[in-house]
Amino acid sequence: MKFSFWKMSGAGNDFIVADNRDGAVRREDMPALAARLCARKISVGADGLILVQNGPKTDENGPKVDYEWAFFNADGSEAEMCGNGSRCAAKFAFLNGIAGRTQSFRTLAGIIRAEVLENSVKVRLTRPERIEPEIVLDVDGRKIQVFSVNTGVPHVVVRVDDLESTDVDGLGRKIRFHPRFAPAGTNVNFLFADGKTTRIRTYERGVEGETLACGTGAVASALARAVREDAASPVPVLTRGNGVLTIHFMKTGETFENVYLEGDARIIYRAELGEDA
Repeated sequence: MKFSFWKMSGAGNDFIVADNRDGAVRREDMPALAARLCARKISVGADGLILVQNGPKTDENGPKVDYEWAFFNADGSEAEMCGNGSRCAAKFAFLNGIAGRTQSFRTLAGIIRAEVLENSVKVRLTRPERIEPEIVLDVDGRKIQVFSVNTGVPHVVVRVDDLESTDVDGLGRKIRFHPRFAPAGTNVNFLFADGKTTRIRTYERGVEGETLACGTGAVASALARAVREDAASPVPVLTRGNGVLTIHFMKTGETFENVYLEGDARIIYRAELGEDA
């Protein structure tokens, strides 16, 4: 079987995106395929694999969608949602005639609505859930205060004074596997904020290390600022890869509606793999 795909990047997150509407990749093979293809230096290399799929256009009482996706992290684990990946999937679907500029698709986290603009892609995420502004963790005897929220996937946000010297992989791993978030674990964002400047570095669950960007993590960080500092929408967030993600939201008390993630979605190359890969 030959496997055709696009390599895409969203604000620094890179993805392998393919049209699997013909079902050529079987469901039981997807985790192993993702782990193999996402391995850097020995294969394509990516933060995740996105497969655009056919699926039910409507649920019994649900809204119509254009397609559904399957998303797998670099380690082969399936994720409920990926913000930057969703923007790449939307642009892929539009450019391949699968959906229009305005579209919706089904994820494990719920239905995502997207708009492909001239120079960016804007997605409306599912409503943030389980907001806990003040959790105190014991990490190796050190008390660390975190903001916790599910923005499609679980995230915590840790405020730091020096982003560059932060041990993202070391401390991030300890918080990611902290018993407080067992068994699923959490993604961990380290946030530096100064006035209107918001910068983050993210340890991603499933990649098990720092990535150059994280869309749902940028959303979590913007919401943390909105709750703790009453930051107003929109909030621009600078990622480790120097990409800018813009977070739009409506805030009522400590609840949020109409949360949008906007940023670039770029085609790096189109390619085809043979069986040896």
